[in-house]
Amino acid sequence: MSTRKGGTIRSQTVIERTYRTRVEELWELWTTKEGFESWWGGEGSRVKVHTMEAREGGKLHYDMIAVAPAGIVARNQMGLAPSSSVRARFTEFRPYQRLILTHVIDFVPGVKPYEQMIAVDFFPVGDTVRMVTTIEPMHNEEFTQTSIRVFSSQLKMLEGRFQGQ
Repeated sequence: MSTRKGGTIRSQTVIERTYRTRVEELWELWTTKEGFESWWGGEGSRVKVHTMEAREGGKLHYDMIAVAPAGIVARNQMGLAPSSSVRARFTEFRPYQRLILTHVIDFVPGVKPYEQMIAVDFFPVGDTVRMVTTIEPMHNEEFTQTSIRVFSSQLKMLEGRFQGQ
C-alpha cells in the first residue's frame, strides 16, 4: 500500500511480530501511561507521557527524550533538539483488535506540520498475539528510515517484556 506526501507516492511499512502473551497485556502496553513509557522510547531514549486518553478521539501527548550520547548527536544532525514534544490522537480504537495513532509531526525545523499514522492490529492465536503494525512514511526518506529504525528499536524493548513468559 502507498500514500501520497507532497505530491510523491511512498510505500507504507508493515512490521509483524508475535508475542507469547495475552492480547489484554499487549493492548495495555499501547494504551496506558505506564505501559507506553515502558517501551516506546526505544534504545537510548525514553518517553515521558503527559496525557494518555485511551479512547477513540483521545489525546496522547508525550516527550521523546534522547538520553544516550549517540542519540543526542543523531537528533542534532537531523536538526532536532534532544527532546521533542509529540502530540497524537487515537483516531481508531477497537479494544484488543485495532488502534490507529495519528501523530502530528510539527517538531521538525523547516518542515510544514503534517500527520503520520501508525495502525496496529492485534490477532490472538492460542497463547500468542500477532501484532501487525503499519507505519506511514514521513516527509522524506531520511526521516522515514529513521522512524522505522526507532520503531524497530522500540519493538526490541517490547519483546524484552515478554521474554521468559
